[in-house]
Amino acid sequence: MAAAAAARKTAGVLALFDVDGTLTAPRKEVTPEMLEFMKRLRENVTVGVVGGSDLVKISEQLGKSVITDYDYVFSENGLVAHKDGKLIGTQSLKTYLGDDQLKEFINFTLHYIADLDIPIKRGTFIEFRSGMINVSPIGRNCSQEERDDFEKYDKAHNVRPKMVSVLREKFAHLNLTFSIGGQISFDVFPQGWDKTYCLRYLEEFKEIHFFGDKTYKGGNDHEIFESERTVGHTVTSPNDTVQQCKSIFLSE
Repeated sequence: MAAAAAARKTAGVLALFDVDGTLTAPRKEVTPEMLEFMKRLRENVTVGVVGGSDLVKISEQLGKSVITDYDYVFSENGLVAHKDGKLIGTQSLKTYLGDDQLKEFINFTLHYIADLDIPIKRGTFIEFRSGMINVSPIGRNCSQEERDDFEKYDKAHNVRPKMVSVLREKFAHLNLTFSIGGQISFDVFPQGWDKTYCLRYLEEFKEIHFFGDKTYKGGNDHEIFESERTVGHTVTSPNDTVQQCKSIFLSE
């Protein structure tokens, strides 16, 4: 059956999706309708997802069977890569930067947040992942209502862009990329460790369609959206993702 299904797929074509704002509402679980649509899409083309979060968080949004529900699953921008349910590659920030430089960055960032005057702060300001550091001025364990409020406050006061500007200048020698994504945080990782990192696992595909909502400069979908290897599509919501995919892949 698997061979027959593979034969029906359009060879050499991959549909690759961001998670937050593309397949799901921000930090929300995927709807049954979207899961059903992805299953249908997978009968026509190879399907992959690439998210900045770790696999645990992606699984919370897309379901515990995520690594078998899609042909490729790239967590942490592809620094942890799965194909057909099997782990095919990992990369480590700790190995790359070393503990001394990591500690210097984390200490400075925590001092900056401590001095930051914003309406509320909660907890988990820094989350260390295998391939990146996630920094949240308000703290990741705030409520959904507090997330929404901070997002509005940030748009008015540029809390994250200002913080990124300071860190970029202070740690220029580390050649880091700062990528603002989601509602409350930004990711920090070595240059080239953005979502384009996952493309090294996709050499066999002649046509890679990438769908993401934060495709603007500074957004965490920008680099892969602009890559010569991809055909980039900006989406505004999960519903928009479905409509665009229908017109590209499922039009009669």
